Amino acid sequence: MPVVQTTGESQPIVRIRDLVKTYSSTAGDFTVLKNIHVDFYPGEFVGVIGKSGSGKSTLINMITGIDRPTQGEVYVGNVAVHSMSENEMAIWRGRNMGIVFQFFQLLPMLSLLENVMLPMDFCNMYSVPERYERAMYLLRMVEMQDHANKLPSAISGGQQQRVAIARALANDPPVIVADEPTGNLDSKTAEAVFAMFEQLIDRGKTIVMVTHDSSLAKRVTRTVLIADGEVVNEYVFRAMPTLTHQQMLHVTKELVPMTFEPGQVIMRESDPGDHFYIVTEGEVEIALKRPDGVDVVVTRLGPGKYFGEIELMQDRSAVATVRAAASGVKVAALDHADFDALLAESEQTRNAMEYNASKHLNENVSARDGEKL
Repeated sequence: MPVVQTTGESQPIVRIRDLVKTYSSTAGDFTVLKNIHVDFYPGEFVGVIGKSGSGKSTLINMITGIDRPTQGEVYVGNVAVHSMSENEMAIWRGRNMGIVFQFFQLLPMLSLLENVMLPMDFCNMYSVPERYERAMYLLRMVEMQDHANKLPSAISGGQQQRVAIARALANDPPVIVADEPTGNLDSKTAEAVFAMFEQLIDRGKTIVMVTHDSSLAKRVTRTVLIADGEVVNEYVFRAMPTLTHQQMLHVTKELVPMTFEPGQVIMRESDPGDHFYIVTEGEVEIALKRPDGVDVVVTRLGPGKYFGEIELMQDRSAVATVRAAASGVKVAALDHADFDALLAESEQTRNAMEYNASKHLNENVSARDGEKL
């Protein structure tokens, strides 16, 4: 099953296991999500990206309980979201989930203040005076306190989204889910909304955001890429960004996970190169033997970095010894044949790999000869 690597935090706040979502229609069944297995951790700002129809919105609707899985499990904290009744779900969602929609969805006949107070009223959170004070506090936080008594129709779209964020925070939920929250905003307003999300991360919130905005997606803590209803390994995405989403998904399925203990050798200098490796957790050390026989660590590679491309691209034996660093390492390996087949499909990736292989080889030779360490 596709697995999204994590930040190393031991206890995820959201756990999705073996998730399948199939919709039935007169034209037949259509599976939107296929065996999704992914975790989200406290304090993360995760961007969920992918082409239209890839399953992004369906995935986050599973987290909030707006939609239910056909198979699989969704846990938020210790709560089994997938097994709750509708009545249980409504109260639980109001207390534990902040949801920000693309089209704001403020109630048009309520003032902005009343819109922010509504989740507190619905979930019977706080006393009546406290609800008013908290709503005003949240409106001040999003710089909308001066408009508190206006109706949504009297303010701009960007201002409505600010209020929608305040409403999502009404009951102080640990998780905020946002579906294209900047999709209907101009770039300046979108930047302001994104800055508010970054402030919420600083306050300890966890945010899962669907976005098509590539500039915003680059600024999140972690990216989850969905292609054809499946999760692409995030380190494939980072290591080979020139691949198409479908090619990334194919590589994800071909990768073989490997774990190495501290100090364990992965590649030995002068041995034949037979795999392309991507680091997914921990670090590796690149060690070279100097002319005087001294073994020197010249660099370390962490998650998202790769090695083995020099040997495969240039058909040569290993130019350095690569071993697990002190904390051990996990890597994902692609064999020689699959690596060659991938490069044959993507000229951009081949060109990038050729450039990097030549660059890294020159760096290694210079380091070995003592020109730089």
